[in-house]
Amino acid sequence: MSLDAQIKTAAQAGKLLPAAAENLAAWLAAGLPAWATESVAELVAQGAWAELNDRFFRYLEFGTGGMRGRTIGTIITGAERGPSEPADKPAGTDPMNAGIPAHAAAGCNVLNDFTLLRAVIGLFRYTQAHFASAGQSAAPRLVIAHDVRHFSRHFCELAASAWTRLGGTAYIFDGPRSTPQLSFSVRWLKAQCGIVITASHNPPHDNGFKAYFDDGAQVVPPHDTGIVAAVNAVPLDGLAGYLAKDLRLVVTLGRQADDAYLAVAATAVLAPGVLRNAKLKVAFTSIHGTGCVASLPLLLHAGCELHEVREQIAFDGHFPTVKSPNPENAEALAMAVALAEKSGCDVVLATDPDADRMGAAVRTRAGKMELLTGNQTGALLIDYRLGQFKQLGLIPAAGSDRVAVIKTFVTTPLQDAIARAHGVKVINTLTGFKWIAAKIRGYEEKLRTTLGPTFDYDATLPADRAALLQKHSTFFAFGCEESYGYLPNDLVRDKDANAACVMFAELGAAVKSRGLTVPEYLDELYTRHGYFLEGVINLYYEGASGAAKINRILDTYRSAPPREFGGVAVAKFEDFGRQTIRDADGEEIPKQDFYVVTLANGWSFAARGSGTEPKMKFYVFANAPVPNAAALPAVKMEVKAELARIKSLIESDAQARAGG
Repeated sequence: MSLDAQIKTAAQAGKLLPAAAENLAAWLAAGLPAWATESVAELVAQGAWAELNDRFFRYLEFGTGGMRGRTIGTIITGAERGPSEPADKPAGTDPMNAGIPAHAAAGCNVLNDFTLLRAVIGLFRYTQAHFASAGQSAAPRLVIAHDVRHFSRHFCELAASAWTRLGGTAYIFDGPRSTPQLSFSVRWLKAQCGIVITASHNPPHDNGFKAYFDDGAQVVPPHDTGIVAAVNAVPLDGLAGYLAKDLRLVVTLGRQADDAYLAVAATAVLAPGVLRNAKLKVAFTSIHGTGCVASLPLLLHAGCELHEVREQIAFDGHFPTVKSPNPENAEALAMAVALAEKSGCDVVLATDPDADRMGAAVRTRAGKMELLTGNQTGALLIDYRLGQFKQLGLIPAAGSDRVAVIKTFVTTPLQDAIARAHGVKVINTLTGFKWIAAKIRGYEEKLRTTLGPTFDYDATLPADRAALLQKHSTFFAFGCEESYGYLPNDLVRDKDANAACVMFAELGAAVKSRGLTVPEYLDELYTRHGYFLEGVINLYYEGASGAAKINRILDTYRSAPPREFGGVAVAKFEDFGRQTIRDADGEEIPKQDFYVVTLANGWSFAARGSGTEPKMKFYVFANAPVPNAAALPAVKMEVKAELARIKSLIESDAQARAGG
């Protein structure tokens, strides 16, 4: 029986989903390289229908963070391993890729040469048409960065090669670079768009593709939907001419590009003398990722005494010393915490593989290292930096509604309380740093419109830019999200772990100079604003069946919203996909399947499907007043116990809604 016939038979028998069978037929008819067809044939011969469904039930889609998914299959076929190595020893000549297949997994729902090229070609066509209609060059400029993941360098070069073949100019770095450096470099080179090849902190078998536009930010409407449409219009049988790499016209960026980014990232330090005088001792780990490229020199230049986790400094896409290279997880920071304990360090700082997220641990009064959450870190930075802006005269002492802290709805309300107490505006956005960047772009465009075409925004000194924005628009003071992302300045338009490292080091030094510990500073904030505690529920649902479960949860929240949890009634239900909801500037929040549930006790939670991972997420927010400092320990215990109870009820309800 032919391969086509076997696939049809499997679909008729219900072993293959109809969409998977349809996509498989298109795959086999596209004239792709022999190994890609042979890989499918192997999986069919094995009866690996679940694997085929997962690989082919849809085309890999753009989400809140771009396009992200598996690049190595759960089952690795012989065709993917390549002919030059025995079956028990996968091929791969790049040291970062040692021990992985020669080819990324075959399929339309994985990141491989084919899905990457469709994305690149679609991005080129959309970008070219958009800027040509505005009277700009028909040869768009693209900057590409990549992290240390498997196939990252290959995908970077393949994308650059395709871009130049299409008629554009492509810039790449000579090795792994961070996501924030890519964001900055798009603006610095006045490019039309950028790409980062990364899956952030996902497992080693994943990789991803993040698209950036001319402002250095990830794409938002209408560009995101326009790019998706352009990508979907690229036929599989139109990729053959781009599969072989040709780098002759690709421009490799040198030291000047690194120095330009480092100079901007260093402006995150507001009081350099505080850092140098405190002689702060920092334990640092890049968790095998790109953080060592920029975070290390920034910390050293700032005057920190640096202690590196040597076992985690080398680039390695296997991330061999951790279960997950995610600084949100305590295990990922364990080696750095151990080093800090041994060396007497004041703080631990850790960056994820593409150095856009930063995790921290701090020394307590008892001398032990304590991990901070992203919510806590953001709250501390907001309070400290707004205070410094006032001391430096960059914003009024009473605050101003022309100064904004921008955060996501799923980030702790403690940050809202702190910012409002400082007298500044708080903007809440949908999840994803691209929405924070979109607000910054709006403020920039308003200033440009006011001052005219000769005004050079990026060349204006930060203090002067802050004054002009407060006079004519809104000054962006700080941006953050609960998932360990922080941004101190507007010449980078994505979260920046490199800048976050020196920001937090400065905060640690300032607290040390007061004779306090960072946890004691945090308790000051709780006593002043109330105690806030957050909880997160992650429900993972892999593959085609998992996507159906996530959709069932989202659909039933809309059709049958929850009414109560353990005797606590639901006081308010907000459906961001149906209701018109506006931010503090009066601008409408884009529609999205995202829900915020407020309980009668003043607590709340948000529910959304992850745009980058196969999971359903719930963010739970608890709070209670604190009468005085002496009452804080008891308040913490009471809130923690009740939060655990409510979280359990929310999770049980969601699992029942998922069914299947």
